[in-house]
Amino acid sequence: MLREQELKKSLLFKDISYQDYREILACFQAVRRSFRADEVIYDFTADTVGVVERGSASLIRIDEEGISTVLEDLGTGGVFGKTLAFAGSMGDSLEVVSRTPCEVMFVDYAHILRRCEHACLRHSVLVQNMLALMADKAQALSQRVDVLSRRSIREKLLCYFRQLSQQAGGSTFTLPFSLSTLADYIATDRSAMMRELKRLREEGTVRSDGRQFTLRQS
Repeated sequence: MLREQELKKSLLFKDISYQDYREILACFQAVRRSFRADEVIYDFTADTVGVVERGSASLIRIDEEGISTVLEDLGTGGVFGKTLAFAGSMGDSLEVVSRTPCEVMFVDYAHILRRCEHACLRHSVLVQNMLALMADKAQALSQRVDVLSRRSIREKLLCYFRQLSQQAGGSTFTLPFSLSTLADYIATDRSAMMRELKRLREEGTVRSDGRQFTLRQS
């Protein structure tokens, strides 16, 4: 179960008190499962909504040739599900894979949409939050398309770094995942990406310390 401070980070349970959250889980017959690192958490065959309660995971698309691309990074409070998924090509598959040991709560999507017999406010708030999440996913997809539409590795990196800079509200931001995952995210070879990052550092366009980056404002 999410702790009270962790609950505040979950967009699905925004504006829902901790007591209401506990009652919602009982009402929705939520199921919790634990996963080891690098284990498949969800393969999008079941119509359920998952909430990461501990650990971190990634939403991964696997194309017809078996090439994996990271679509989204999921931390504590992160939400995934069939209804919230990015659409792919006919031959593509989607998986949520644990990056670290994870605890995940699953709720049948039908329980969220079904009108509560008590017509309680917390249920209405949860449905509103679900709709907001769907809008956020659409925005995230738009940003991802913007990155992947760039022709070169350099343009992809700078486009993504500008997005992170805008989200952080300044030129310094923290990369949400490792450099290996970043290569997957921008759909490019890791060695080629590292060479381009080196060039960006050498010319002063980017400074980095671990996962903290600073983008020079043009």
